[in-house]
Amino acid sequence: MVFQAKALSDNLQYVSDSIRVVPGFPKKGIMFQDITTLTRNPKAFKLCIEAFVERYKDQKIDVIAGVEARGFIFGPPLALALGVGFVPLRKPGKLPGETIGAEYQLEYGTDRIEMTVESITNGQNVLIIDDLVATGGTLGAAVQLVEKVGAKVHEAACVIELPELQGRAKLKATNVPLFVLLEKEA
Repeated sequence: MVFQAKALSDNLQYVSDSIRVVPGFPKKGIMFQDITTLTRNPKAFKLCIEAFVERYKDQKIDVIAGVEARGFIFGPPLALALGVGFVPLRKPGKLPGETIGAEYQLEYGTDRIEMTVESITNGQNVLIIDDLVATGGTLGAAVQLVEKVGAKVHEAACVIELPELQGRAKLKATNVPLFVLLEKEA
């Protein structure tokens, strides 16, 4: 048991070390967590997905909802590994057919995410996934969107959390647990 915990810790350290930090992107003062260095490292990417699979393999997840755009990177391989469907949550105007949406606050203004009406149904148990949680606005909107159709959000999951930006506190107000693999500095 101790060996497994150490192996998991070593694996997560490897994943963490594979993420490049880009100072001043997209604007001065931000320490951007660049997951493209993780995804182009097959070992790190695989370890990341395996950590999520280990967490969710025995839980009753019906569908994974990935938040645009980097939730699209982690959601589909996790959905395949768990044998469940994947649903994209997208910016307005990107999905065909009838959509529903939820708005969230940005530093200056608001934004919106949408999903097609029939993609998640009443009673389904949904895992929401994204690459990073900062202020929690996007994940909060994703929770609202899933709950709008009568589905239950089992948990929200991210590779990275920036704790000092208080996203976990915002998500806590939705009563949805948050699972993250790594904590990083903003």
